[in-house]
Amino acid sequence: MFKKILAAIIFLSVYTSNSWGQEIGTAFTIIPLGVKGGDDESNLSSYMIAPKGSENYVCLDAGTINAGIQKAIEYKSLSGISEEIQRKQIKGYLISHAHLDHVAGLIINSPADTSKNIYGIPSVLNILRDKYFTWDAWANFANEGEKPQLKKYTYSPLNEGETYPLEGTEMKVRAFELSHGNPYKSTAFLISHNDSYVLYLGDTGADEIEKSDKLANLWQTISPLINKGQLKAIFLEVSFPNEQPDKQLFGHLTQSFFIVKLANLKA
Repeated sequence: MFKKILAAIIFLSVYTSNSWGQEIGTAFTIIPLGVKGGDDESNLSSYMIAPKGSENYVCLDAGTINAGIQKAIEYKSLSGISEEIQRKQIKGYLISHAHLDHVAGLIINSPADTSKNIYGIPSVLNILRDKYFTWDAWANFANEGEKPQLKKYTYSPLNEGETYPLEGTEMKVRAFELSHGNPYKSTAFLISHNDSYVLYLGDTGADEIEKSDKLANLWQTISPLINKGQLKAIFLEVSFPNEQPDKQLFGHLTQSFFIVKLANLKA
Protein backbone atom coordinates (compact mmCIF):
# COMPACT_ATOMS: atom_id res chain seq x y z
CA MET A 1 0.00 0.00 0.00
CA PHE A 2 2.84 2.40 0.76
CA LYS A 3 5.18 1.20 -1.98
CA LYS A 4 6.73 4.05 -3.93
CA ILE A 5 6.71 3.62 -7.69
CA LEU A 6 9.01 6.55 -8.44
CA ALA A 7 11.57 8.62 -6.59
CA ALA A 8 11.86 11.87 -8.52
CA ILE A 9 14.71 14.35 -8.53
CA ILE A 10 14.12 17.54 -10.44
CA PHE A 11 17.52 18.75 -11.58
CA LEU A 12 17.51 22.48 -12.11
CA SER A 13 21.21 22.57 -13.01
CA VAL A 14 22.92 19.23 -13.29
CA TYR A 15 26.21 17.50 -13.93
CA THR A 16 25.76 13.72 -13.81
CA SER A 17 28.81 11.60 -13.08
CA ASN A 18 29.48 8.16 -14.52
CA SER A 19 28.80 6.49 -11.21
CA TRP A 20 26.09 5.78 -8.68
CA GLY A 21 26.47 9.29 -7.23
CA GLN A 22 25.53 12.53 -8.87
CA GLU A 23 27.07 15.98 -8.69
CA ILE A 24 24.29 18.51 -8.50
CA GLY A 25 25.01 21.73 -10.37
CA THR A 26 28.71 21.18 -9.54
CA ALA A 27 27.84 22.42 -6.02
CA PHE A 28 26.80 19.18 -4.27
CA THR A 29 27.48 15.47 -4.49
CA ILE A 30 24.49 13.25 -3.77
CA ILE A 31 24.77 9.48 -3.38
CA PRO A 32 21.49 7.54 -3.18
CA LEU A 33 21.54 4.74 -0.63
CA GLY A 34 17.89 3.89 -1.26
CA VAL A 35 15.15 5.42 -3.39
CA LYS A 36 11.97 3.44 -2.69
CA GLY A 37 9.55 2.53 0.07
CA GLY A 38 7.50 -0.54 0.80
CA ASP A 39 8.83 -4.06 1.14
CA ASP A 40 12.42 -3.90 -0.15
CA GLU A 41 14.53 -3.25 2.95
CA SER A 42 17.68 -2.85 0.84
CA ASN A 43 16.31 0.13 -1.10
CA LEU A 44 14.51 2.51 1.28
CA SER A 45 14.65 6.30 1.22
CA SER A 46 18.12 7.63 2.08
CA TYR A 47 20.56 9.99 0.33
CA MET A 48 24.04 11.12 1.30
CA ILE A 49 24.72 14.78 0.49
CA ALA A 50 27.90 16.85 0.77
CA PRO A 51 29.37 19.90 -0.94
CA LYS A 52 31.34 18.96 -4.03
CA GLY A 53 34.86 17.88 -3.07
CA SER A 54 33.94 17.17 0.55
CA GLU A 55 33.52 13.82 2.31
CA ASN A 56 31.51 15.36 5.14
CA TYR A 57 28.05 13.99 4.36
CA VAL A 58 24.70 14.04 6.07
CA CYS A 59 21.94 11.58 5.28
CA LEU A 60 18.60 12.81 4.02
CA ASP A 61 16.47 10.17 5.75
CA ALA A 62 17.90 6.82 6.73
CA GLY A 63 15.71 3.96 5.53
CA THR A 64 18.68 2.08 4.06
CA ILE A 65 22.27 2.68 5.17
CA ASN A 66 24.68 -0.27 5.00
CA ALA A 67 23.22 -2.00 1.93
CA GLY A 68 23.15 1.32 0.07
CA ILE A 69 26.75 2.12 0.95
CA GLN A 70 27.79 -1.32 -0.32
CA LYS A 71 26.01 -0.60 -3.60
CA ALA A 72 27.74 2.79 -3.87
CA ILE A 73 31.10 1.08 -3.29
CA GLU A 74 30.23 -1.41 -6.04
CA TYR A 75 29.55 1.48 -8.43
CA LYS A 76 32.72 3.28 -7.28
CA SER A 77 30.91 6.31 -5.89
CA LEU A 78 32.43 5.53 -2.49
CA SER A 79 35.56 3.65 -1.57
CA GLY A 80 36.43 1.78 1.58
CA ILE A 81 34.55 -0.43 4.04
CA SER A 82 30.83 0.23 4.39
CA GLU A 83 30.85 0.32 8.19
CA GLU A 84 33.76 2.77 8.22
CA ILE A 85 32.03 5.04 5.72
CA GLN A 86 28.98 5.21 7.96
CA ARG A 87 31.11 5.83 11.01
CA LYS A 88 33.43 8.48 9.54
CA GLN A 89 31.84 10.13 6.50
CA ILE A 90 28.21 10.38 7.59
CA LYS A 91 28.19 13.24 10.09
CA GLY A 92 24.49 13.26 10.94
CA TYR A 93 20.95 12.34 9.89
CA LEU A 94 18.12 14.59 8.73
CA ILE A 95 14.90 12.66 9.33
CA SER A 96 11.84 13.95 7.49
CA HIS A 97 9.38 11.74 9.37
CA ALA A 98 9.52 8.64 11.49
CA HIS A 99 7.89 5.98 9.31
CA LEU A 100 10.02 2.83 9.26
CA ASP A 101 10.97 3.11 5.59
CA HIS A 102 12.73 6.37 6.48
CA VAL A 103 14.45 5.34 9.73
CA ALA A 104 15.03 1.57 9.66
CA GLY A 105 18.65 1.80 8.52
CA LEU A 106 19.48 4.31 11.23
CA ILE A 107 18.01 2.11 13.93
CA ILE A 108 19.37 -1.26 12.82
CA ASN A 109 22.90 0.07 12.17
CA SER A 110 23.08 2.16 15.34
CA PRO A 111 25.21 -0.31 17.37
CA ALA A 112 28.11 0.07 14.87
CA ASP A 113 27.73 3.83 14.40
CA THR A 114 29.64 6.70 16.01
CA SER A 115 28.41 9.74 17.93
CA LYS A 116 26.49 12.23 15.79
CA ASN A 117 23.34 14.32 15.60
CA ILE A 118 19.85 13.35 14.51
CA TYR A 119 18.10 16.43 13.13
CA GLY A 120 14.35 16.82 12.79
CA ILE A 121 11.32 18.83 13.76
CA PRO A 122 10.36 18.17 17.41
CA SER A 123 7.35 15.94 16.62
CA VAL A 124 9.54 13.59 14.55
CA LEU A 125 12.31 13.42 17.17
CA ASN A 126 9.69 12.66 19.80
CA ILE A 127 8.64 9.54 17.89
CA LEU A 128 12.25 8.33 17.64
CA ARG A 129 12.65 8.95 21.37
CA ASP A 130 9.37 7.41 22.51
CA LYS A 131 8.79 4.58 20.00
CA TYR A 132 12.10 3.34 18.57
CA PHE A 133 15.08 4.16 20.78
CA THR A 134 13.51 2.53 23.80
CA TRP A 135 14.67 -0.54 25.65
CA ASP A 136 11.53 -2.43 24.69
CA ALA A 137 11.96 -1.86 20.95
CA TRP A 138 15.77 -1.66 20.64
CA ALA A 139 18.36 0.08 22.82
CA ASN A 140 18.32 3.76 23.65
CA PHE A 141 21.36 5.04 21.79
CA ALA A 142 20.20 8.64 22.19
CA ASN A 143 20.58 11.36 24.78
CA GLU A 144 16.91 11.54 25.79
CA GLY A 145 14.16 9.09 26.70
CA GLU A 146 14.34 5.85 28.66
CA LYS A 147 17.28 5.26 30.93
CA PRO A 148 19.99 4.21 30.63
CA GLN A 149 20.69 6.66 27.81
CA LEU A 150 23.72 5.53 25.81
CA LYS A 151 24.08 9.06 24.36
CA LYS A 152 25.61 8.03 21.04
CA TYR A 153 23.05 10.16 19.20
CA THR A 154 22.02 13.69 20.11
CA TYR A 155 18.56 14.86 19.15
CA SER A 156 18.85 18.26 17.48
CA PRO A 157 15.42 19.87 17.03
CA LEU A 158 14.82 22.16 14.06
CA ASN A 159 12.33 24.96 14.45
CA GLU A 160 10.57 25.94 11.26
CA GLY A 161 11.92 29.10 9.66
CA GLU A 162 15.32 28.99 11.36
CA THR A 163 18.64 28.05 9.75
CA TYR A 164 21.02 25.68 11.55
CA PRO A 165 24.59 24.54 10.88
CA LEU A 166 25.02 20.82 10.27
CA GLU A 167 27.77 19.84 12.68
CA GLY A 168 30.90 18.38 11.12
CA THR A 169 29.98 19.62 7.64
CA GLU A 170 30.17 22.81 5.62
CA MET A 171 26.38 22.89 5.16
CA LYS A 172 23.35 24.46 6.79
CA VAL A 173 19.69 23.42 6.90
CA ARG A 174 16.28 25.02 7.16
CA ALA A 175 13.22 22.88 7.88
CA PHE A 176 9.64 23.25 6.62
CA GLU A 177 6.67 21.25 7.85
CA LEU A 178 4.75 19.13 5.34
CA SER A 179 1.43 17.33 5.69
CA HIS A 180 1.70 13.55 5.32
CA GLY A 181 -1.84 12.34 5.84
CA ASN A 182 -3.27 15.16 7.94
CA PRO A 183 -2.69 15.54 10.92
CA TYR A 184 0.60 13.64 10.53
CA LYS A 185 3.69 15.71 9.78
CA SER A 186 6.63 15.28 7.46
CA THR A 187 9.43 17.70 6.63
CA ALA A 188 11.19 19.41 3.75
CA PHE A 189 14.87 20.27 4.24
CA LEU A 190 16.52 23.16 2.42
CA ILE A 191 20.25 22.36 2.41
CA SER A 192 22.69 25.16 1.69
CA HIS A 193 26.40 25.59 1.08
CA ASN A 194 27.56 29.11 0.32
CA ASP A 195 24.99 30.38 -2.21
CA SER A 196 23.86 26.99 -3.51
CA TYR A 197 20.80 25.05 -2.32
CA VAL A 198 19.13 21.65 -2.61
CA LEU A 199 15.52 21.06 -1.51
CA TYR A 200 14.58 17.61 -0.21
CA LEU A 201 10.93 16.82 0.53
CA GLY A 202 9.99 13.88 2.68
CA ASP A 203 6.69 12.16 1.94
CA THR A 204 3.93 14.68 1.35
CA GLY A 205 0.39 14.90 0.16
CA ALA A 206 -1.06 17.54 -2.14
CA ASP A 207 -2.43 20.63 -0.41
CA GLU A 208 -5.89 20.14 -1.91
CA ILE A 209 -6.11 16.61 -0.50
CA GLU A 210 -4.45 17.41 2.82
CA LYS A 211 -6.54 20.60 3.36
CA SER A 212 -3.22 22.35 3.89
CA ASP A 213 -1.11 25.20 2.53
CA LYS A 214 2.27 23.63 3.34
CA LEU A 215 3.42 23.07 -0.24
CA ALA A 216 2.15 26.44 -1.44
CA ASN A 217 4.07 28.21 1.31
CA LEU A 218 7.20 26.20 0.57
CA TRP A 219 7.04 27.04 -3.14
CA GLN A 220 6.68 30.72 -2.28
CA THR A 221 9.79 30.55 -0.11
CA ILE A 222 12.03 28.82 -2.64
CA SER A 223 10.93 30.61 -5.81
CA PRO A 224 13.44 33.48 -5.33
CA LEU A 225 16.24 30.90 -5.14
CA ILE A 226 15.14 29.46 -8.47
CA ASN A 227 14.99 32.90 -10.07
CA LYS A 228 18.55 33.57 -8.89
CA GLY A 229 19.81 30.18 -10.15
CA GLN A 230 20.80 29.16 -6.63
CA LEU A 231 18.48 26.14 -6.21
CA LYS A 232 20.24 23.21 -7.87
CA ALA A 233 17.73 20.38 -7.39
CA ILE A 234 14.44 19.36 -5.79
CA PHE A 235 13.67 15.88 -4.45
CA LEU A 236 9.94 15.12 -4.64
CA GLU A 237 8.45 11.65 -4.27
CA VAL A 238 5.65 9.92 -6.16
CA SER A 239 4.13 6.85 -4.55
CA PHE A 240 1.06 5.89 -6.56
CA PRO A 241 -0.19 5.71 -10.15
CA ASN A 242 -2.91 8.09 -11.26
CA GLU A 243 -5.55 5.39 -10.82
CA GLN A 244 -5.15 5.47 -7.03
CA PRO A 245 -8.28 7.06 -5.46
CA ASP A 246 -7.68 10.36 -3.69
CA LYS A 247 -9.04 8.90 -0.46
CA GLN A 248 -6.35 6.20 -0.53
CA LEU A 249 -3.23 8.32 -1.08
CA PHE A 250 -2.26 8.26 2.61
CA GLY A 251 -0.33 11.52 2.36
CA HIS A 252 1.48 10.79 -0.92
CA LEU A 253 1.47 12.05 -4.51
CA THR A 254 0.45 10.51 -7.81
CA GLN A 255 2.13 11.37 -11.09
CA SER A 256 -0.68 13.80 -11.88
CA PHE A 257 -0.35 15.61 -8.57
CA PHE A 258 3.42 15.68 -9.09
CA ILE A 259 2.96 17.52 -12.41
CA VAL A 260 0.40 19.88 -10.84
CA LYS A 261 2.77 20.74 -7.99
CA LEU A 262 5.56 21.55 -10.46
CA ALA A 263 3.16 23.71 -12.45
CA ASN A 264 2.26 25.55 -9.25
CA LEU A 265 5.94 26.18 -8.61
CA LYS A 266 6.44 27.50 -12.14
CA ALA A 267 3.48 29.83 -11.69
